Amino acid sequence: MTEADPEFSAAEIEAARVLFAQECTFKWAAATTQQLPPLGLPEVAFAGRSNVGKSSLVNALTGRKALARTSNTPGRTQELIFFDLGSRLQLVDLPGYGYAKVSKTKVQLWTDTLFAYLRGRTSLHRVNLLIDSRHGPKDIDNEAMDLFDRAALSYQIILTKADKPKPSELAELIGSLGTALAKRPAAHPQIRATSSFSGDGIAELRAELARFAV
Repeated sequence: MTEADPEFSAAEIEAARVLFAQECTFKWAAATTQQLPPLGLPEVAFAGRSNVGKSSLVNALTGRKALARTSNTPGRTQELIFFDLGSRLQLVDLPGYGYAKVSKTKVQLWTDTLFAYLRGRTSLHRVNLLIDSRHGPKDIDNEAMDLFDRAALSYQIILTKADKPKPSELAELIGSLGTALAKRPAAHPQIRATSSFSGDGIAELRAELARFAV
């Protein structure tokens, strides 16, 4: 469905594959600002609504089946989870948002912790905001983008489950999102379409994220 991105050379694609094949281990879990780990390796984070396919994408990037927890129960991941990738990069799995059965108090705690992390984390270089390509952005996704813009933190839209919609529908979504993102100060202009099932877009996303590794 997607062609190789010409902005990445074959050498960059291969170097990223090697990086993401390195040992990737659980490093830290934080539910509050006081529990955040000390600054260290460069970090890239993954955010999105519950059940958007966040854990599946992290697993696909690292070539593992169960690095990040996947669940049919939305809202299960309620902490910021840090993974060490080859002592060169940290992957941060952020709590899924938008699950109505979670209490308002819990949602507020997540929001406060997340904003404190986004605003004050100098080692955080990119947030990947995942959006289900079958449904497009919801109001709560736009609220998340508002938060990222306020935090003045670079974020990039990553479409998940891109093997599901028709190519014409996917192209239309990418076009409309591109127009909307042009008005957002912290948004990366390029939208990446991925599928954890087919592998589309995974190599290119690895290459993009590998640019932040030490």
